[in-house]
Amino acid sequence: MRICVLGATGTIGRATVAALVRRGHDVVCVVRPGRAGAFEGASVKVVDVTDPAALARDGFAGEQFDAVVSCLASRTGTPSDAWAIDHAANLNALEAAKLAGVGHFVLLSAICVQKPLLGFQHAKLAFEAALIACGMRYSIVRPTAFFKSLSGQIERVRNGKPFLVFGDGTLTACKPISDGDLANYLTDCLEDEALWNCILPIGGPGPAITPRQQGEALFAMLGRPPKFQSAPVGLLDGIAGVLGALGRIVPALATKAELARIGRYYATESMLVLDPASSRYDAAATPSTGTETLFDYYRAVLAGEAAPERGDHAVF
Repeated sequence: MRICVLGATGTIGRATVAALVRRGHDVVCVVRPGRAGAFEGASVKVVDVTDPAALARDGFAGEQFDAVVSCLASRTGTPSDAWAIDHAANLNALEAAKLAGVGHFVLLSAICVQKPLLGFQHAKLAFEAALIACGMRYSIVRPTAFFKSLSGQIERVRNGKPFLVFGDGTLTACKPISDGDLANYLTDCLEDEALWNCILPIGGPGPAITPRQQGEALFAMLGRPPKFQSAPVGLLDGIAGVLGALGRIVPALATKAELARIGRYYATESMLVLDPASSRYDAAATPSTGTETLFDYYRAVLAGEAAPERGDHAVF
């Protein structure tokens, strides 16, 4: 198939382009100005996805695509950024794709939209609703935590510092998924009819793990006794409250308040399927895919075989 990939310059986007190329698809990466790069086996179009006219004219017009795979996501998660990218830019792409006769739209969303308390979650949900309502075949993929967002403490632990947790480190759990495994799943959505016209929560292999288990595993790999430092969740509440109040006077502080709220969300909410009946997160109901575990990744980083990249929403 001929596939248009949006958001190809991100870590998930790059892995998805590689997975599509390996499967033999003809891949065109539509990237924003200033973010162009080389993608082995794929071609590149530089187009501003926030400009609907440019996207229709330079991204899709005169071209035949079988599907769009969108890995677009706001960098910060602040409301203005999220509504501009997670919603509006994706909506621009959807409208252009419809006009071009594209048959399938695969969207990389996020599992946290199940419990929307933040601006970026509402932006993602608004586009999900537009995609479902548009009549095009769709696959909405809601992955759990990414390896990059859970790797920020590797160096501090290797340097002898304690692993930081909120509470006792068991407030939350997740089934982390690697870039490669997620990319393969996104590619499967194009080929597996069971993944069409569905909302698809997905995690990586193995049981759900807590932050405390992440820390214990790191110390074990380094041959050291575990050492933890606890921070109260109320600390983030206080920071968000103070910045929110000051943000009424200084707009830049309102943005920082939203980032503190994002941090609190990830510190207190599990990245697992939410049972609507009980309002509890359910690890057993969270599907798994792939072969690479977070601890495989930790071992690779410690051995110098992989370089961790911090996620924009990493708490520590």
